[in-house]
Amino acid sequence: MALTNPWLAEPSPTRRLSRDVLSGRILNLLSTHNMCVLATTGDDGPLATPVRYFHLGFSIMFTASPRSPKMKNIAADPRVCIGVHAPLVGLAGSRGAQIFGEAVVMSSDDAAFAEHWQAFRWESEQIEQGRSPDDDPGGVVVVEASRIVYTEHWLRKEGVAPRQFWSAVD
Repeated sequence: MALTNPWLAEPSPTRRLSRDVLSGRILNLLSTHNMCVLATTGDDGPLATPVRYFHLGFSIMFTASPRSPKMKNIAADPRVCIGVHAPLVGLAGSRGAQIFGEAVVMSSDDAAFAEHWQAFRWESEQIEQGRSPDDDPGGVVVVEASRIVYTEHWLRKEGVAPRQFWSAVD
């Protein structure tokens, strides 16, 4: 049988990427996509919510209504997992990241808010919600990655393990 990607049939390599190369691949993924799945947990169990995000380095940012189920869950337990993935056509193109961290709700009064808000494309958010871009944005949820599991099966073709592990503390 003819195989499009015969290297997928071979044993999976175990070689690791350098921290710099891995960081670059993760940042490329974050920069080329804008949708993620935010996983939280609460009294009713796990909740996975599609969310439009922006990023600043390894921080994921989004806005949400304080009354939403995801925000109620974050208030009860700020530990979250965020899944970002490229469109899947086949195993060779499987590429994504699981980002683990704690969600922090920042208001415009917080010292770090201005830095994060500059990276957030807030104008469209405000207009979509019927507000002037000059209105106080309220708050932004920031998840600073503590660890990331990055998967890219194309790495196998280069003799590199398809699953890589990044940590904020290295």
